[in-house]
Amino acid sequence: MRFSFSRRLAAEFIGTAFLLATVVGSGIMAENLAGGNVAIALLGNTIATGAILVVLILVFGAISGAHFNPAVTLAFLLRREITPGAAGAYVAVQIAAGVCGVFAAHFMFAEPVLMISANARTGAGQWFAEFVATFGLVATILGCVRFRPDAVPYAVGLFITAGYWFTASTSFANPAVTIARTLTDTFSGIAPVDAPAFIAAQLIGAVAATLIFGWLLREE
Repeated sequence: MRFSFSRRLAAEFIGTAFLLATVVGSGIMAENLAGGNVAIALLGNTIATGAILVVLILVFGAISGAHFNPAVTLAFLLRREITPGAAGAYVAVQIAAGVCGVFAAHFMFAEPVLMISANARTGAGQWFAEFVATFGLVATILGCVRFRPDAVPYAVGLFITAGYWFTASTSFANPAVTIARTLTDTFSGIAPVDAPAFIAAQLIGAVAATLIFGWLLREE
């Protein structure tokens, strides 16, 4: 079944907006309920994010591919599975939707709708963590698409759930998410000055995973 390009963009918008509303909203809720225990707050944020990813990919995967992530779109562009024009439109919609999702979370929790994050996230360790997180995410998608396409929603949700805890950066692994999270001065925010290095590491990780797994998954 094929869907029109406008429907594919709508799916990317709705899915990415829900993703960011969940990331930011669950972070606010977790911080409010955790009583200062950062580990408990992170756990709440983690479970909600991993769960919503499974749901969103199941709902929208057949329509748009459920990228919700410029790094994933870049991977499929490099594989020539999406045209440059369509990829550019996907990325623009993902970024706009991410911002809308953040604003929606703020409104739900009676926070100022427009904020700028002051949450510093920087350093070589965190930049490398974003490379690792995005490399792993793209590898998960490509490997599952090749061998177990029905498992993609669950594998992606589980990888991000794990990534929250095994990476120093809590596994943003998504440039649209990174940009949107500069606009929330809450638990999940990132200071705007720290975002470019995260995004660069994510894009490098996506390219590296696409090239390596393109070779690894190619049959003789």
